[in-house]
Amino acid sequence: MKTMKTLIAASVAAASMTMVAAPASAELSASVSVASMYLWRGFDLSDGSPAVSGDLTYSTGGFYAGVWGSSGDDTYGQEVDYYAGFATQAGPISIDLSVWNYVYPGASAGFADNGDTFGDLSEIILGLGAGPVSLTIYDNVAGGSGYYYYTLGYDVDKFSFLLGGTDNKNEDSNYSHFDVSYAYNDKVSFTFSQMIDEDNDDDLKFVVSYSLPIDM
Repeated sequence: MKTMKTLIAASVAAASMTMVAAPASAELSASVSVASMYLWRGFDLSDGSPAVSGDLTYSTGGFYAGVWGSSGDDTYGQEVDYYAGFATQAGPISIDLSVWNYVYPGASAGFADNGDTFGDLSEIILGLGAGPVSLTIYDNVAGGSGYYYYTLGYDVDKFSFLLGGTDNKNEDSNYSHFDVSYAYNDKVSFTFSQMIDEDNDDDLKFVVSYSLPIDM
């Protein structure tokens, strides 16, 4: 299971989510990305294999909607995410509220209650930003086990720092991770991700990603 990906779009990350500036007029945008692994909330979902992803987004007046797809993770295969939201600015505070639905078309029948059809697995995501600081809250509203996932981010020049963690009904499932990313340029980025929970994989993960916008 996975989500907003745009937060760690370069790593793809998974994912996280970045603030979307409210556009002045209608716009259709698209991009493709390739990463050395599918990094999602501190986990390597592709078991070290490269991941290819792409997105298509329509935005107008602060509203946006689109689709994001990935070659998939090692367990459930291909992933397709559908999303819609609204982004705006309130003084120095940026606000982004969206709904994401995750679909795994190749998943087995036993996965039916956790995302192989539309509506089975969904999150409501609230992103807040002020200058270089951002806070994102993910609320699992359908499928999964009922949890919250939080990220606290800080950007400085070409570096970004992200602390992520969960608040799960099953306390034994809670974990946290810390990511450091460096944007070499607008297309190439590098991410180091480390679990800071002794009950999870503590190997340092390194991701190289290349992202390319597509002219429409």
